[in-house]
Amino acid sequence: MTVRAGLLRGAGLLALVAMLVAAALLVGVPDQQQLRGDVAALGLWAPVAFSALYALVSLSPLPKTVFTLAAGALFGLAAGVVVVVTGAMLGAVAAFYLGRLLGRDTLRWLTRGRLDGIDARLAGHGLRTIILARLIPIVPFTAVNYLAGCTAVRLRDFTAGTAIGILPTTTAYVTVGAYGWQPGAWPMWAALAALLVLTVGGLAADRYRRRGSFPRPNRDTP
Repeated sequence: MTVRAGLLRGAGLLALVAMLVAAALLVGVPDQQQLRGDVAALGLWAPVAFSALYALVSLSPLPKTVFTLAAGALFGLAAGVVVVVTGAMLGAVAAFYLGRLLGRDTLRWLTRGRLDGIDARLAGHGLRTIILARLIPIVPFTAVNYLAGCTAVRLRDFTAGTAIGILPTTTAYVTVGAYGWQPGAWPMWAALAALLVLTVGGLAADRYRRRGSFPRPNRDTP
């Protein structure tokens, strides 16, 4: 992903959050406590069903941000993070296996061996690469899942990198959802600032890596 494309996606993300805040101020929103009370009345089935839905959404190109924000609104900060991370991990592992089962040989054939160079890098530095990809909020979550399955990255590196990497951005998004009912609340603005820092920092780290600071595949690789 180029810096320009990353900045455009980041601007789109901020525009989405701004529209949600504007809607809360101008149109009004349902009573937060009542809404959460209704969800809590459903018992354990509510978070289980939401996690399952999130896992299914993670297999599709549908935007996950809306569901992450909704988790914060429905379950609060702590429970919302647990619900989203659980669903995201289930969806990520499922997509990883689908990519490995259906796309690995085809992708190697289409790239005429160029995938082997990526495989070599991911085999030795898979954990670090996955963490970096997850830390950048604008990198498509679903695409990374499927593409990782098409490479030689180990499942343990993929799952560990995903679990570590999605926690900061997930917490930030859930915080926005939990406190979006109160547009003046400082946790929401702190979360937005964290997302901005993660986006800029992730893009800078990616450029640093591309310039050769991180190990690259052998130059002789086709």
